[in-house]
Amino acid sequence: MHQSIDIQGVRLNLSPPQDNDAQWIGQAEILKQVLACWLVVDERDLPLTPRVVGLPGIGKTALAMAAAQRIDRSLYIYQCTSDTRPEDLLVTPVLAESGKIAYHASPLVSAMINGGVCILDEGNRMNEKSWASLAPLLDHRRYVESIVAGITIKAHRDFRCAVTMNQDESTYEIPDYILSRLQPTLNLAFPNREDEIAILQYHLPFCSEEILSMTVDFLQRSHELRLDFSPRDGINVLRYAIKRLAQDNSHPLAVDAVWREALEFCLGSEALDLEELAEVRRRTLGGQVLPMGIADFFFDAHDSLRPDFDDDDDIDDEDDEIPF
Repeated sequence: MHQSIDIQGVRLNLSPPQDNDAQWIGQAEILKQVLACWLVVDERDLPLTPRVVGLPGIGKTALAMAAAQRIDRSLYIYQCTSDTRPEDLLVTPVLAESGKIAYHASPLVSAMINGGVCILDEGNRMNEKSWASLAPLLDHRRYVESIVAGITIKAHRDFRCAVTMNQDESTYEIPDYILSRLQPTLNLAFPNREDEIAILQYHLPFCSEEILSMTVDFLQRSHELRLDFSPRDGINVLRYAIKRLAQDNSHPLAVDAVWREALEFCLGSEALDLEELAEVRRRTLGGQVLPMGIADFFFDAHDSLRPDFDDDDDIDDEDDEIPF
């Protein structure tokens, strides 16, 4: 049964929270950073609303979900799109069976009222008009105004929020006055090999070691080449390959052939040759690889002055090659 509440004489039907059993694997520091943003150290202090930025499929939403679970708060997720309207974000009027107007609170407003956590997912898909409706919520005022319902809704002191954004072409450019309210910016990187194995095993514990290793080798090599294949891509490749292998036991297929088929069908034929794909991307970008971090703007990939420099990178490239 849906919860409802009266605010300034208007009855709001609240959205239910989502089930949340998210586990965060690896990269413990960025989880601590999200939790630090939500920490309140004094009665006069306010929580921050961080932007979690990274490539699609890398685990930004899972990170925020795990943080919500860590502080034991109800979870609400709002999926931002290019056609999201302010009333979609806040309160939506619906014609009830009685012929009267019923007002439904969005997941965001429901989290505000109940003191839960709301994740605004893919926030860089949303237009400025919708973002403007959240301006007073994201600063010290901590409220929203629903023009549709004619009410002002204040956020519970326990309310927390995070915004995820993809590192790709956004539909709309977020205005500076909103970006100044979404601080700090937390950049999520690709997982290392050990963490990536653990992530895929968590989602697909029934996967064989052979095909798991092939997929992780592929993903790690793509990360080295600054290509944007993500753990989500690896999960999809594995799911399809596992299904194909289990499809017909009377005519068993070669694991390598099935895996290459899964790679091609899920990620495209260009994924079969990562080095060639990386070269094409370099030529497309005028001979430059798209920077993945601030160090890329100031240092060459093998510059010993880079903060992330690793002597192991000097090992003969032949030892790092992965046959496809």
